[in-house]
Amino acid sequence: MRRLDFPNRRRAVLGLALTPLLVGGARADEEAASIPPQPDDRFVFLTGPKKGQVVKIDDLSLGGPQTQAYPVSQDGTVRNETPLNLVILTRFDPAGLSEETRARSAAGVVAYSGVCTHQGCAVNMWSKDREAFVCSCHGSVYDPRNGADVLAGPAPRPLPSLALKLADGAVAVASPFFGRVGGTQK
Repeated sequence: MRRLDFPNRRRAVLGLALTPLLVGGARADEEAASIPPQPDDRFVFLTGPKKGQVVKIDDLSLGGPQTQAYPVSQDGTVRNETPLNLVILTRFDPAGLSEETRARSAAGVVAYSGVCTHQGCAVNMWSKDREAFVCSCHGSVYDPRNGADVLAGPAPRPLPSLALKLADGAVAVASPFFGRVGGTQK
């Protein structure tokens, strides 16, 4: 058996002592990426040419379609470790929003959970005719101008919404989700 000299023993002991901190740091990062959107979080694009970039109000087309995004914390942690953090953003003329929806919007930008309330599929399609979100799994249709109320399909309730604000031209979270995120529990 080989004995370690003093400097090597000291490094080995120091390494063992630091391991929990390093692993704990990784765990903390994973936990931060799993928590729901928090006040002051911005959003980053999920896909497309701007993937990973912060969503600015000017990036959102007036009248749809929706943009899929994940919240990102002030320290740059993208909260994408759970599909329940998928958010859909859409921009409308504020005058065309219901009173409650307008109160939660930021300059006509609305944000909802991108997870269907039926069975948890992604709400990833847009009906141009209805100016509405559509779940591609079972066809639930949601009205983004009126609290994401269900217009058609098997979804049992509206999509949970986030109150928004603008911060330096970026869309940011003002308060947590209103309502339970996810599909129907069995």
